[in-house]
Amino acid sequence: MPGPGGRAGGPDAPAGRGFPSAAVRSRRVGGLDGLRTLAVGLVVFYHLGEERLPGGSVGVDVFFTLSGFVITRLLIAEYARTGTLDLAGFYRRRWRRLVPALVAVCAVTAVLDLTTSLWGFDGALEAAGLALVSVVNLVRAAQPGEYSDLGAPLAHTWSLGVEEQFYLAWPLVLLFLLRWLRARTVMIWAAVLCTLPLVWRFALWGPDAAHRIYNGTDTRADQLLAGALLAVVLARLRADDPRLERLRGWAGPMAWSALGVLALVAWRAPVSGDHGWATAAWYTVGFLGVAVVSAALIAGLELRPQGTLSRLLSLSPLAWTGRCLSYGMYLWHYPVIRLLASLGVDGWWRAMGTVVLTGAAALASYHLVERRFLRAGGPRSPSSATTRAV
Repeated sequence: MPGPGGRAGGPDAPAGRGFPSAAVRSRRVGGLDGLRTLAVGLVVFYHLGEERLPGGSVGVDVFFTLSGFVITRLLIAEYARTGTLDLAGFYRRRWRRLVPALVAVCAVTAVLDLTTSLWGFDGALEAAGLALVSVVNLVRAAQPGEYSDLGAPLAHTWSLGVEEQFYLAWPLVLLFLLRWLRARTVMIWAAVLCTLPLVWRFALWGPDAAHRIYNGTDTRADQLLAGALLAVVLARLRADDPRLERLRGWAGPMAWSALGVLALVAWRAPVSGDHGWATAAWYTVGFLGVAVVSAALIAGLELRPQGTLSRLLSLSPLAWTGRCLSYGMYLWHYPVIRLLASLGVDGWWRAMGTVVLTGAAALASYHLVERRFLRAGGPRSPSSATTRAV
């Protein structure tokens, strides 16, 4: 078993240290940006009323798998080029990408709590503190009954907590695997790690375990790891590998089928409430099942960037929104919904107002906050530029 750095001059080194396609597959794919737009749209309409789109929270599941894929693809590309990972640089880029915009939304909600009597922002000061240290998901996971109002104005940031906790741990784990194991073994271990949260969910499942499972990073990690595994597999395949050609042949039908399954889940799958065996299945195998379907969709878009679905999702309005505004839209949509509800706006007026105000807030966030901090980091490498909208 090779030790740290032992592979740099070994037989894998000429082929990208065992990942010959890593650099090629670190480019930006417009279809994936469009997929972000669809995913955030599902989440927004789910929060406008579960009865409209009972499974709309599947957009978060898609985000998890997409994030795991993009982050791992970039990390492997860096390792293939340099033989190591600049962890400090990675964490700095993540901080610039995620934290300033989060601080802005936390500040606004806290001010509304302190200066108004709007019920939708009661407790926003405490919620902002929890969101800023990325523990909203942990607080929610510890509540076996109904969710308390603690964190409510920023309750949607639970998913950011899951992602940020994953971002802290996964690069360290991946670097260890890359340094000590052969590339093929890294792929095997990524697959093994995907199964552990599934086993853990079965061990935890019970009538009062839904919040623990839904919000826990340890119980949702397989969704991010499914994307990571996909990135490892694709990076392992050479451009002339016949298996890659077969995958490309299936990519179009696979992507359309996966999109259809996700649309059906969003339309019909009731995520909240007690629905007997269906709820048990969703909170155990369902999360990994959706992750596999999401990974199939991502693979289809990645392998067939000129395919019909990828070209549709790459249309400028969809791709630009996903690339530049999806994070801001996710941050702002829930406070906007609570603002309009506190003002007595209801029905379709609330839906239309949410779309307009969320879009305006996301534009302001992008131009006034996010771009400024990204530029403050100096010239970006190709890999860091690609991480902007993860």
